[in-house]
Amino acid sequence: MDELDKRIISLLQKNGRASNARIARSIGVSEGTVRRRLKILVDDEIIQVVAMPNPEKMGYRCEAIIGVQADPDKMDPVAEQLARLEEVQFVTMTTGTYDIFTWVTCPSSDDLGIFLRTKVGTIPGVRRTETFINLAFKKRSYGPPL
Repeated sequence: MDELDKRIISLLQKNGRASNARIARSIGVSEGTVRRRLKILVDDEIIQVVAMPNPEKMGYRCEAIIGVQADPDKMDPVAEQLARLEEVQFVTMTTGTYDIFTWVTCPSSDDLGIFLRTKVGTIPGVRRTETFINLAFKKRSYGPPL
């Protein structure tokens, strides 16, 4: 990946619906160059072009981060089961007090409670959880800075 690829990605991060022609004009290359570069970036799984909905505007009033402590021999299966749950937006295995962090969206705090009791709490290997409810977003960004 070179500077041209980074510029293409940066423009798509600002406007995921930008056409190849618009991107090409912005960075001073041909549309074909942008098209070829994008194909490689997608095929090599460097980027994924998706729609990122705003959960609050879709009726999900409760977003939370859940720290999960798991039995050491069950960390991978716990993370995999969490990743399969509809409410889960991302799952990451970490170091420190929690073995796994997961980000969830639910329609309400009542729904979050049900999710914690009936889904997370029933996964074999989950020893303890701590839930951090989001109060306000100050930044919502996707991907590392380029």
